[in-house]
Amino acid sequence: MNSKICSAFVLVMLVMATAVGWPPASAQGTYPVRPIRILIPFPAAGAADTIGRSLGERLAAELGQPVVVDNRPGAAGRLATEMLARAEPDGHTLLVGGVGPLAISPSLYKKLPYDPERDFLPVTRVAEIINVMVVPPAGGGANPRQFIDWAKARGTDMRFGSSGPGQFDHLVGEFFQRETGLKMTHVPYKGGGPALIDMVSGDIQLMFATYVTAVPHVRGGRLRTIAVTTPQRQPLLADLPALSEVIPGFGASNWNGMFVPAKTPRAVADRLFVEINKAMQDAEVKRRQNAVGIEPGGSPSRAEFVRFIREDRARWAKIIRDANIKVE
Repeated sequence: MNSKICSAFVLVMLVMATAVGWPPASAQGTYPVRPIRILIPFPAAGAADTIGRSLGERLAAELGQPVVVDNRPGAAGRLATEMLARAEPDGHTLLVGGVGPLAISPSLYKKLPYDPERDFLPVTRVAEIINVMVVPPAGGGANPRQFIDWAKARGTDMRFGSSGPGQFDHLVGEFFQRETGLKMTHVPYKGGGPALIDMVSGDIQLMFATYVTAVPHVRGGRLRTIAVTTPQRQPLLADLPALSEVIPGFGASNWNGMFVPAKTPRAVADRLFVEINKAMQDAEVKRRQNAVGIEPGGSPSRAEFVRFIREDRARWAKIIRDANIKVE
């Protein structure tokens, strides 16, 4: 009798579930159930775009759903970052987030349209956009130590260029000044390309440019790269020393990572961690990223990526505070 009552109860519950549209139990854990969107904070054909597209193609194959790359440039990456903060937290919207909007902007701007600590769930680091120390071929020496000695002998007329106030290359220059004791004048430009052209003409003596922007001038013999800004040497440019080899403790990483909204289920974030790190091992992904000066690289765990971002945020906060940098 009890078994008959139990069976009848289960049947009633199944009918009710069908009537209200509840998914069957076997489907509740399924992810993804629709196309995935990857937000890119910068225009097409840039570094972040290459990262998103190369990884997106592999994710589509692994997850069995189309992956759509959505370029949303604006406000130095803050527009797309805000969009992720407002997205549905179900793992179907991701962001290629970077050092600018997530580690630098919190100390650079009094108010942001998102909370970098509370609104996002970091999944994994995905790539390093390599920045290099660039100098004119006729001056500054062939390595960082020679450049520092040359700059100190030259005096206070040293000028370094950047792609704009508060941008990554500007802050690396401020970091370099602080750690070496050099006194240099910052000359901001509207982009890294114009700054490098002025370096070729002799108007500035130093820049910490992205490798992909500098390489046409380097290959043409008009400029010279003498170091990478990252804490360690980069496999893609193994012959270039890291500045930390001359300046202990120096390290500036132009990192990018994948993020989802903060309330995304942890099981979904864990699966994305596995699949994204797997995608970064793909030979074609590496080839496409290396071709534009990007070194793919993941995080050992999601927790480690969280720690890395917090430490990086604190590092930039001190550099910005010490240099008294203010932007409108």
